[in-house]
Amino acid sequence: IIQARMSSSRLPGKVMKMLGGKPVLAWVLDAARAVPGLSGVAVATSDDAGDNPIADWCAGQGVGVYRGSLDDVLARMTEAAIEAKADLVMRLTGDCPLLDPQICGAVLLLQRRSGCDYASNVRPNSWPDGLDCEVVTMAALEAANADARKASDREHVMPFIFNRRRRFSVRTLVCPVPGLLNQHWSLDTEEDFAFLSAVVAKLPEGRPTSYLDVIAVLESDPDLRRWSFARPQTGSYAAGALPQGGNDRNEAFVQSAAMLERALVHIPTGSQTFSKSHLQYPQGHAPLFATHASGGRIWDVDGNEYVDLVCGLLPIVLGHRDPDVDAGVREQLCAGTSLSLASELEADLAERLVEIIPCAEMVRFAKNGTDATSAAIRLARAFTGREHIIACGYHGWQDWYIGATSRDKGVPRAVRALTHMVPYNDLDAAARIFAKIKGGVAALIMEPMAAIEPVDGYLAGMRALAHENGALFVFDEIITGFRFDIGGAQALFGVTPDLASFGKAMGNGLPISAIMGRADIMAGMEDIFFSGTFGGECLSLAAGIAVIDKMRREPVIARLWEIGGRLAEGARARIAEHGLGAEIAVTGKPTWTLLDFRDHADARKEAIRTLFIREMLAMGVLTQGSHNVCYAHDEADEAQVLMAYDHTLGKIRAELDTGRLEERLGHEVIEPVFKVR
Repeated sequence: IIQARMSSSRLPGKVMKMLGGKPVLAWVLDAARAVPGLSGVAVATSDDAGDNPIADWCAGQGVGVYRGSLDDVLARMTEAAIEAKADLVMRLTGDCPLLDPQICGAVLLLQRRSGCDYASNVRPNSWPDGLDCEVVTMAALEAANADARKASDREHVMPFIFNRRRRFSVRTLVCPVPGLLNQHWSLDTEEDFAFLSAVVAKLPEGRPTSYLDVIAVLESDPDLRRWSFARPQTGSYAAGALPQGGNDRNEAFVQSAAMLERALVHIPTGSQTFSKSHLQYPQGHAPLFATHASGGRIWDVDGNEYVDLVCGLLPIVLGHRDPDVDAGVREQLCAGTSLSLASELEADLAERLVEIIPCAEMVRFAKNGTDATSAAIRLARAFTGREHIIACGYHGWQDWYIGATSRDKGVPRAVRALTHMVPYNDLDAAARIFAKIKGGVAALIMEPMAAIEPVDGYLAGMRALAHENGALFVFDEIITGFRFDIGGAQALFGVTPDLASFGKAMGNGLPISAIMGRADIMAGMEDIFFSGTFGGECLSLAAGIAVIDKMRREPVIARLWEIGGRLAEGARARIAEHGLGAEIAVTGKPTWTLLDFRDHADARKEAIRTLFIREMLAMGVLTQGSHNVCYAHDEADEAQVLMAYDHTLGKIRAELDTGRLEERLGHEVIEPVFKVR
């Protein structure tokens, strides 16, 4: 079934424009008729008089046509499929004249062999825009038509199905050729039409179009090839899915509740990470389990969609399912994952890190941030022959650090006594500990920045203080690395430590971290024991290489600063507009912005934060009170976040004005796991 209409907002009548001697719709129809395995082809258009030219043309071509609702495209497609007595439906759109019937046939075969409810070559995208094909079972299509309520789901037909992964099984045909994703071959504007006209004039005649033919044309004409990348896709499901209230709000979390009950039987807290567990979300008003994510968005087990401002607790710096990272991982899968000897990837990634990070002369890899910070501490103790540590910030779950916090249960007293916490921006506090334990401090480890800007000279002063007392100066860049700058906060602030730990964004979600620093110190790795089976695991190394290469090639860091800056300023303006400046402050850098909640005379800051998270979730924004932005966040995401702020801050203002905010919450307040910074 080919979906077609005349009322395109950007290019009215586009499907009937004459392209290479025949209407655009004829190109799609010819391709559809050549798809192996189809029993019939029909066009679904609207009963609006404006679409009469489509119906008249179809009648002249002997093509079956179904006419239904202009706006409720899901109903139109479903009714057309029922009329055709279909068991499977391939959905095509009339604005894809370069459609390849062999690719469509492969999608159909994928569905038949897997038995899935929905198969496509667009979830996630890896092909040029304009080769889109979706295959759905009649049962799934009818279920969506019966149950979909959001206007965006009814307009775009398939989101209700592919976003409910626990209800419907989904498969994707991945493009075997890298580097095609960002090419734009569909028809949406006059510029697109000019591009397509130039392409079809050079295509072979007498046979259905193949994507390989199109690529050959583009490779033979550098100007056309550049043109294919120059025109971004316009319009998206996300852009049309902004919650407006009522049915468009995310409210039902039935499946999350059921999953939590199941998980708690065998998993303490029901999650592997405190910050991802039910303890950190408002009870009964939040998603607790996700099914999938793409770009800057994530979907929960109930099918609710969110702009993701958590981004996996900051590892997702490029976006979920980044095509370049995925391509690197897929390529490495063909060569193996955990080899029985070291791989060349280890040297490849280490060399890149040495090139971009100021302190890096030698590198060792691990899997998470705690691995890397703990390696730095053991290395510092071995290098200096001392045992005491001064720490500033959050550094993971190992005994040496966590024993100095309120979460010290299970940590021996002797270990707790060796770590001394100091507040940020307080040189005197660190100096007092150095004086108290003269000659006994092995390292001063700190996050170069979190929520608070370093005062002038502070970071350099801490380094000088450490060196004056014979201690190593260590930066924990697990968060700031690959966010503040490709070379980390040390590159941004111009202060080079002796050792540094990097992680999180380094692999865009794959588990990898690194300890790096001066060669004379790192040489101690041959003497201490720092070794793990998966330190050289190849998929994560391939991901790290892809991340660095993309950051060198594209303006990733600049984009993080731009979108993060706009969100931060938008939040500040709305906080002021609602008179909440005393209760909420926006802090941190644009690449990682945090909200500082403060007590009100009638409400604890924890209660205000809980209400904030709840209402942002209701408006389709997943957050824990920070902006963890990624490269894939787009204008639609940004608009939805700011619209959610408008709603949420208004709700907070109204509840504070009652003087009974916490009492009226209707559920428990989210309490912090412990004071991190």
